[in-house]
Amino acid sequence: MQYLSTRGGDQRLSFEEVVLRGLAPNGGLYIPETIPELPADWQTRWANLSFPELSYEIVSLFVPPTAEAGGIPPQDLRAIIDKSYGTFRSEAVTPLTRVSEHEYCLELWHGPTFAFKDVALQLLGNLFEYFLSRRNRAEGKQDAHRITVVGATSGDTGSAAIAGLRSKANIQIFILHPRGRVSPIQEAQMTTVLDDNVHNLAVEGTFDDCQDIVKTLFGDAEFNAKHHLGAINSINWARIVSQIVYYFAGYFALRRQAPDVGAADAQFVVPTGNFGDILAGYYAKRLGLPMRPLAVATNANDILQRFWATGRYEKEGGGEVHATLSPAMDIMVSSNFERLLWYLAHDTSDAPSEAEKVRDAGLQVVAWMESLRATGRMQVSDAQLALARRDFVAERVSNEETRATILRYYRPDGARASYLIDPHTAVAFEAANRLTRAGAYPQVVLSTAHPAKFSEAVVSSIASASDEAAATDFFNTHVLPKEMHGLLERERRATPVQEASAGDSKLARLVARTKEIIEQQGSS
Repeated sequence: MQYLSTRGGDQRLSFEEVVLRGLAPNGGLYIPETIPELPADWQTRWANLSFPELSYEIVSLFVPPTAEAGGIPPQDLRAIIDKSYGTFRSEAVTPLTRVSEHEYCLELWHGPTFAFKDVALQLLGNLFEYFLSRRNRAEGKQDAHRITVVGATSGDTGSAAIAGLRSKANIQIFILHPRGRVSPIQEAQMTTVLDDNVHNLAVEGTFDDCQDIVKTLFGDAEFNAKHHLGAINSINWARIVSQIVYYFAGYFALRRQAPDVGAADAQFVVPTGNFGDILAGYYAKRLGLPMRPLAVATNANDILQRFWATGRYEKEGGGEVHATLSPAMDIMVSSNFERLLWYLAHDTSDAPSEAEKVRDAGLQVVAWMESLRATGRMQVSDAQLALARRDFVAERVSNEETRATILRYYRPDGARASYLIDPHTAVAFEAANRLTRAGAYPQVVLSTAHPAKFSEAVVSSIASASDEAAATDFFNTHVLPKEMHGLLERERRATPVQEASAGDSKLARLVARTKEIIEQQGSS
């Protein structure tokens, strides 16, 4: 199994190399050269596996079993996976809760930071540590190989990455978050971690600014070579492969809870901004997991919903990001969408050979990305849009609808038991409700965060059922996990990132300041 860049080229890398590099030198994202085949008996042999056991079966499809091939020996991979998911509060890791007759919620937030990102980042942190340690042992030096992890976060990625990498040897981690645009709990989870290798950067701007800074740093060959940059955002392939697992886990849990449900009858509904979480579902589908079209649930930052409506991937209103109740989805340009675009180009190519289809797909992605950069938009063909619509549907949900949905599920109404959800999960539940109006079928909503991470949105939404004081008391008494008590009062550490000087573009000035900070703090 080797990996190629979505933007073409002859480079083929091993799993180890793509994990440590993150982003391709030409700006592309790494994807597997081929999609592996599932075992013929996977539906029976995997049906009752634990999450770590299932993770091993799926991840090993993409990871060669030898170090010589840039992979991981089976016993080592099992140990890494067991270590990664031994930190979760639920034995199931991602338990499935039945909410109503046809509604199920796959709770992805039982990890250390109460967010779905823990599923991937606990594993990624241990992969970084394993590969660096192996390289250093091979050279007989303790610190010959080091990496500087740089990541952008709209909230949950940062705290999950920090939890996965804090105090790990030979790793410095720099997390950029948009100042004032993440929830208070999310900010505190990041900035109260004072380990020497953890550096939080508060950027004056949006998540897209943070993401652009990170991509620019990875594209700077000299800076990258000096600091050996590593990626923890979902541009890193390891993030995607680890998330494929919970689609299979959800499928098997649904079959156990509702054995009469047909194998392909269920639909996964995913709140998404950067397109990584739902892209993992797309890979699960390509592997052979039976399902209805995946449902993309977006907030007011609806570039993805508009794409499925029109075939145009287009920034709107000058590219401004709307601040919403679901800030982890406040993203204008979804990095992982590029991986889907590669498959749309590849699978609609009429080139006579596979090598030519791969080449043409890379060229098409480059053209699309250049159009997006230059004009703020790009458009796929009718055939490519039809292919995208075969595997996905999309819905947009407003702030008002998000609040109403939180309240609707919180209050028993005779048809539903009370179930408190965070605003991102609420976006997905509202989208799910719309999609089933024409007829009921099972839906699995992916719940990406514990409601405590978005206390202001949740409390203000349920306050109309009583009053704000009562809602706050209920939240603090019954919802807030013990791990979060007193979190907002702890000591914090973060470095502001403002435009370093006049002249050049805003991005250039933010990048210059970020480089200064990494140079100063990374060597201290």
